[in-house]
Amino acid sequence: MGNVSKVTTRSLAQMKKRGEPIAMLTAYDYPSAKLAEAAGVDVILVGDSLGMVVLGYDSTVSVTLDDMTHHTKAVVRGSKRALVVADLPFLTAHLGKAEVLKAAGRLMQEGGAQAVKMEGGEAIADAVRACTAAGIPVMGHLGLTPQSVHQLGGYRVQGKEAEGARRILREARILEVAGVFALVLECVPEELAREITEAVRVPTIGIGAGRHCDGQVLVYHDVLKMASDLQPSFVKAYAEVGRQITDALRQYVEDVRHRRFPEEKHVFRSPEVQASLYGGKGGEGR
Repeated sequence: MGNVSKVTTRSLAQMKKRGEPIAMLTAYDYPSAKLAEAAGVDVILVGDSLGMVVLGYDSTVSVTLDDMTHHTKAVVRGSKRALVVADLPFLTAHLGKAEVLKAAGRLMQEGGAQAVKMEGGEAIADAVRACTAAGIPVMGHLGLTPQSVHQLGGYRVQGKEAEGARRILREARILEVAGVFALVLECVPEELAREITEAVRVPTIGIGAGRHCDGQVLVYHDVLKMASDLQPSFVKAYAEVGRQITDALRQYVEDVRHRRFPEEKHVFRSPEVQASLYGGKGGEGR
């Protein structure tokens, strides 16, 4: 895997300076974190997208701080090198400094995350400043912000018009000044993402933001096509694990129903019990 030293916020800043792309992936549990780690992922995001991908909700809005803490702990146990970032759930960043610090602190102290991610622009700048002043690294998130999906009118590309693009660029600069160590840019035009990437000193991580960001992030289940009902145009699936899993489970079900499983090699035997119960006849004639 080459460099095996722990990835930090400073590491990411240095990667941007060197022009070295950052590979970021979501993960929601111990086994997926272990696999992402083995693949050499730089950053693992415990996204509140777990609400839709893992918990079956219609959006990320229903995800709680308890949910995020629980899943973050599992991911941290499976990760050694990657920087683990956990999402602050819906509304948390808007509840005041004390509540933000309490939630972010819990994700780091109890969950084990090394940083938190907040959605939003100027409205959360004070929350970002409060966290960074307390020693909590913050990753920003602009463009399509899933926690605001109802306000945005659905999952739509943001910043397509000049006014919207200028606002997102301005908020990127505001968040940089507030102290974020990186910015996720989701579903924005490639031209805008490139402008932001060149305008700020912190790394940008794109998802549906084109080719010019400092790094890319995708959802684990989308990359593997594993029980993922959504396959946006900006996603590249590298395997069809869901189909393989379904085929394997279907074969298991058929084997059970036709008594092909378990086989002789799957059972335990005890000569003593056999002799006691069946007189050494192996149970014949029962």
